[in-house]
Amino acid sequence: MSLAVLAACSSVSLKHSPPPAPAPQPGSTATPGPAPIVEIPTGPTWERGKARWVQGRWADVPGWQQDRTAEVWPALWRGCARPPATPEWQALCATVRQRGISWGQDVGHALVRQWLEASFQPWQVLTAEGQATGLLTGYFEPLIDARRKPVGAFQTPLHRPPADLGQRKPHLSRAALETTDEGKAALAGRELLYVADPLDALLVQVQGSTRVRVLDEPNGQGQPRVVRLAFAGHNDQPYQSVARWLVDQGAFPLEQASWGAIKTWAAANPGRVAEMLRANPRVVFFREEPLTQPELGPLGAQGQPLTPGRSIAVDKDSMPYGTLVWVDSTEPQAWAPTPPPPRPLQRLVVAQDTGGAIIGAVRADYFWGWGDEALLQAGRTKQSLKMWVLWPK
Repeated sequence: MSLAVLAACSSVSLKHSPPPAPAPQPGSTATPGPAPIVEIPTGPTWERGKARWVQGRWADVPGWQQDRTAEVWPALWRGCARPPATPEWQALCATVRQRGISWGQDVGHALVRQWLEASFQPWQVLTAEGQATGLLTGYFEPLIDARRKPVGAFQTPLHRPPADLGQRKPHLSRAALETTDEGKAALAGRELLYVADPLDALLVQVQGSTRVRVLDEPNGQGQPRVVRLAFAGHNDQPYQSVARWLVDQGAFPLEQASWGAIKTWAAANPGRVAEMLRANPRVVFFREEPLTQPELGPLGAQGQPLTPGRSIAVDKDSMPYGTLVWVDSTEPQAWAPTPPPPRPLQRLVVAQDTGGAIIGAVRADYFWGWGDEALLQAGRTKQSLKMWVLWPK
């Protein structure tokens, strides 16, 4: 799942239009420049659901020679446990699985790149209408503190699904679950953990999973035990962005909307936090899982664990899970009136997840990992994107 608090999925990034261009300074005589030349790739095409794939050459793939290609091998190896259901992928993945998860590290980037070039054909991804440029956003897995019992500031629960979740659609809204006798009864006894900040609960629900340090449950070393809460369903109510609600309330302009801006507003307006949260009627429920592989992310829609920096979420109607994808984008950076030149983000990833706002052919959500730095990167990611699919020959 994607991480959007401003749009309809799960990213603290802004999944609407990009910030407007700066207005001309007083006295400026700036005039519009010439319209950009749009180059539409040509070559043999392959219609794939909502997408059109255009056959290309390795020389057409920007930055191909610069990627640390061996780093994608573990994600590919895991994805090959459930490869795309075609004969060519089945045969290729049999080879991948036979070589083992460490093969890329063992042989190095250059040999992995040579094997990829010998085994795959690159295809540039376009929309059905021929558009080559789309949108890259980002998501991550939060890491939060919680307690088993409501103690002190830890009063906001995260819940298992109500017993009747699958029997009524839609289920009760957030406001009804929190304020009515029927809603309170539906959640009674379903508490998994309690967090200290209602915004932590919001972030976890938007993301769909989280790592949790259980402060009142020490491990064998006397440190808080770390578990994962995984997505277990939602109440089928429509998702409404609290950031969009705050923009509409005049809290801040659209181009400055961010997770930090939301937290700053909440700290200054504690009496309105519940009102803000109830602007989003959707509630996400969880199941608890042991964190057996802390170096990996949660399971994606493919059923395999996500790899930081090497897994993306895609529109499953445009691209099969398990597909190798080259993303051509730029690194996100903090908003500034005059930002520095962007650095390229060009690397090989595996399509292993999806999300409610990941719609369209040239569209991806980049998994940054977990923790504070991943939150910052995911929250800033709203970049122009081009994509190439690597398909077995």
